[in-house]
Amino acid sequence: MSLPVLVVLVVFGIALSVAAVHFTGGTTTATLSSADQALARFGEDFPDEKPHAVRLTSDRHAAFLELGPRRCGIVQSIGDCFLTRIVTRHDVLALTREGNVVTLRLNDFAWKGGKFAFADKADAQAVAAMLQVHDQTQKAAA
Repeated sequence: MSLPVLVVLVVFGIALSVAAVHFTGGTTTATLSSADQALARFGEDFPDEKPHAVRLTSDRHAAFLELGPRRCGIVQSIGDCFLTRIVTRHDVLALTREGNVVTLRLNDFAWKGGKFAFADKADAQAVAAMLQVHDQTQKAAA
């Protein structure tokens, strides 16, 4: 078999594989339809936790659940599945809020955080307040 024919067959095979993954739903991103869905999904992994409030991002790809002082539950879409985490202030490496956008960087090798836009500024403020990192003197006193 000549090299040009082999190259064409390989390229066609790769393109066919990518198309099959795309058309069977492999490139879709899961979304949360409501706060109740976020609570149910979080409850599957953490049945003993009792969240107080749920704040969905504007794109509905993530939800932040209040779990009490210095703790927050997170449900985030990763592809067509959801990742759930419980995050404390000690897990946060960096946190910034600009308007209705919260940028979060975590000390977690499996999920480093991200940039989350909320529908309104109040939700962004509440999420930032749940996870706000104190300075070293306040951290040592806690």
